[in-house]
Amino acid sequence: MPAKPARRRLTEAAFELFEERGYDQTTVDDITERAGVGRTTFFRAFRFKDEVIFPDHEVLLSAIGNRLEGADPPTALVAVIEAARLVLRHYVAEGDLALARYRLTRRVPALRAREIAGTQQYQQLFRDFMHCSLGGGEDTALRAELLAAAVVTAHNHVLRRWLRGQVENPEAEFDAAMADTVALFGARADEPETTVIAFRTGKDLSAVLPGLRRLLGNDGTPG
Repeated sequence: MPAKPARRRLTEAAFELFEERGYDQTTVDDITERAGVGRTTFFRAFRFKDEVIFPDHEVLLSAIGNRLEGADPPTALVAVIEAARLVLRHYVAEGDLALARYRLTRRVPALRAREIAGTQQYQQLFRDFMHCSLGGGEDTALRAELLAAAVVTAHNHVLRRWLRGQVENPEAEFDAAMADTVALFGARADEPETTVIAFRTGKDLSAVLPGLRRLLGNDGTPG
């Protein structure tokens, strides 16, 4: 079996030591010794010790930006939802590392604060993108803020449930949560007439359709 990349070895060594000794009691030298690399290798991969906890944040931000760039106004909300899905899939793919990070950030307030700041960056990207897609006027700022906050809140709800071992299929629950999120927002007269919303959900179709009709401006009420 090929040797793991140094960055991966450093990350795994750091999490092992944080679990064993605690975050504050673990030094960079401890991490490099456990990983079998030198300090120079560590600082090529990470600027600070806490960057080991969130090693792919910039990569995720870039992936989100790329997903949003490929969307136009009629598919803007779908793009935001799929960008949030990228974040969920990343955490799930990390497996034990994601679980270890969750335990660690619950114990270390400074790391929890950094995690929250990262989440706020995702939300700001979503908000700015939705604001632009809705027209960029003063009258769309609040709607964009609410849409972004709702998507991030729904995503975080599902992610926390997965991290706590409360759900076995987080992506299916994500789809159901996003269906609920979509249902919260009705259509506006200044939005395009044709909108396509695509998602999977385990909910009964009759429970989802009313929200979709409201989103699409076709709720069955007289005009």
